[in-house]
Amino acid sequence: MDTITAVKNRILQLCGEQNLTVNRLATLCALPPSSVKAILYGRSQNPKLLTIKMLCDGLGITLAEFFDTDELNTLKPEIR
Repeated sequence: MDTITAVKNRILQLCGEQNLTVNRLATLCALPPSSVKAILYGRSQNPKLLTIKMLCDGLGITLAEFFDTDELNTLKPEIR
């Protein structure tokens, strides 16, 4: 699995846990829905850390909580 897919999966997991639509998530995070959808639909291949931080703020979690999953912790190195 690649990093972008793992981040997308994590966002979708958190939305499911909090029963949020993508549009509601965007509103909570003060982000345009198009920015969130770009990450989820693969149009954004390199989301900024600030965008991930804003998602975390809207979800009420820390960056550490966002990234501390088995899926994200076991990613293969991007540099070969």
